[in-house]
Amino acid sequence: MANQETTTPIWFALRLGPSTFGIFDAFVDEAGRSAHLSGPIAEALMANAADLLAEPPQIEHVDVLGVKLPN
Repeated sequence: MANQETTTPIWFALRLGPSTFGIFDAFVDEAGRSAHLSGPIAEALMANAADLLAEPPQIEHVDVLGVKLPN
């Protein structure tokens, strides 16, 4: 589903520990972030959160201050 989101150019699924996982995604603008957070991925996660997660997901908004990308 992440590959189909044109407003989400960067998306990573992360393992932070043996049973701790995260997602990092980046957006061109606030409209893209809003579209993602109200889109099919968020909808599917929230619909299955009780079965998939030990506690409700925490969504933290951050601003990227610097980046290095390949040319």
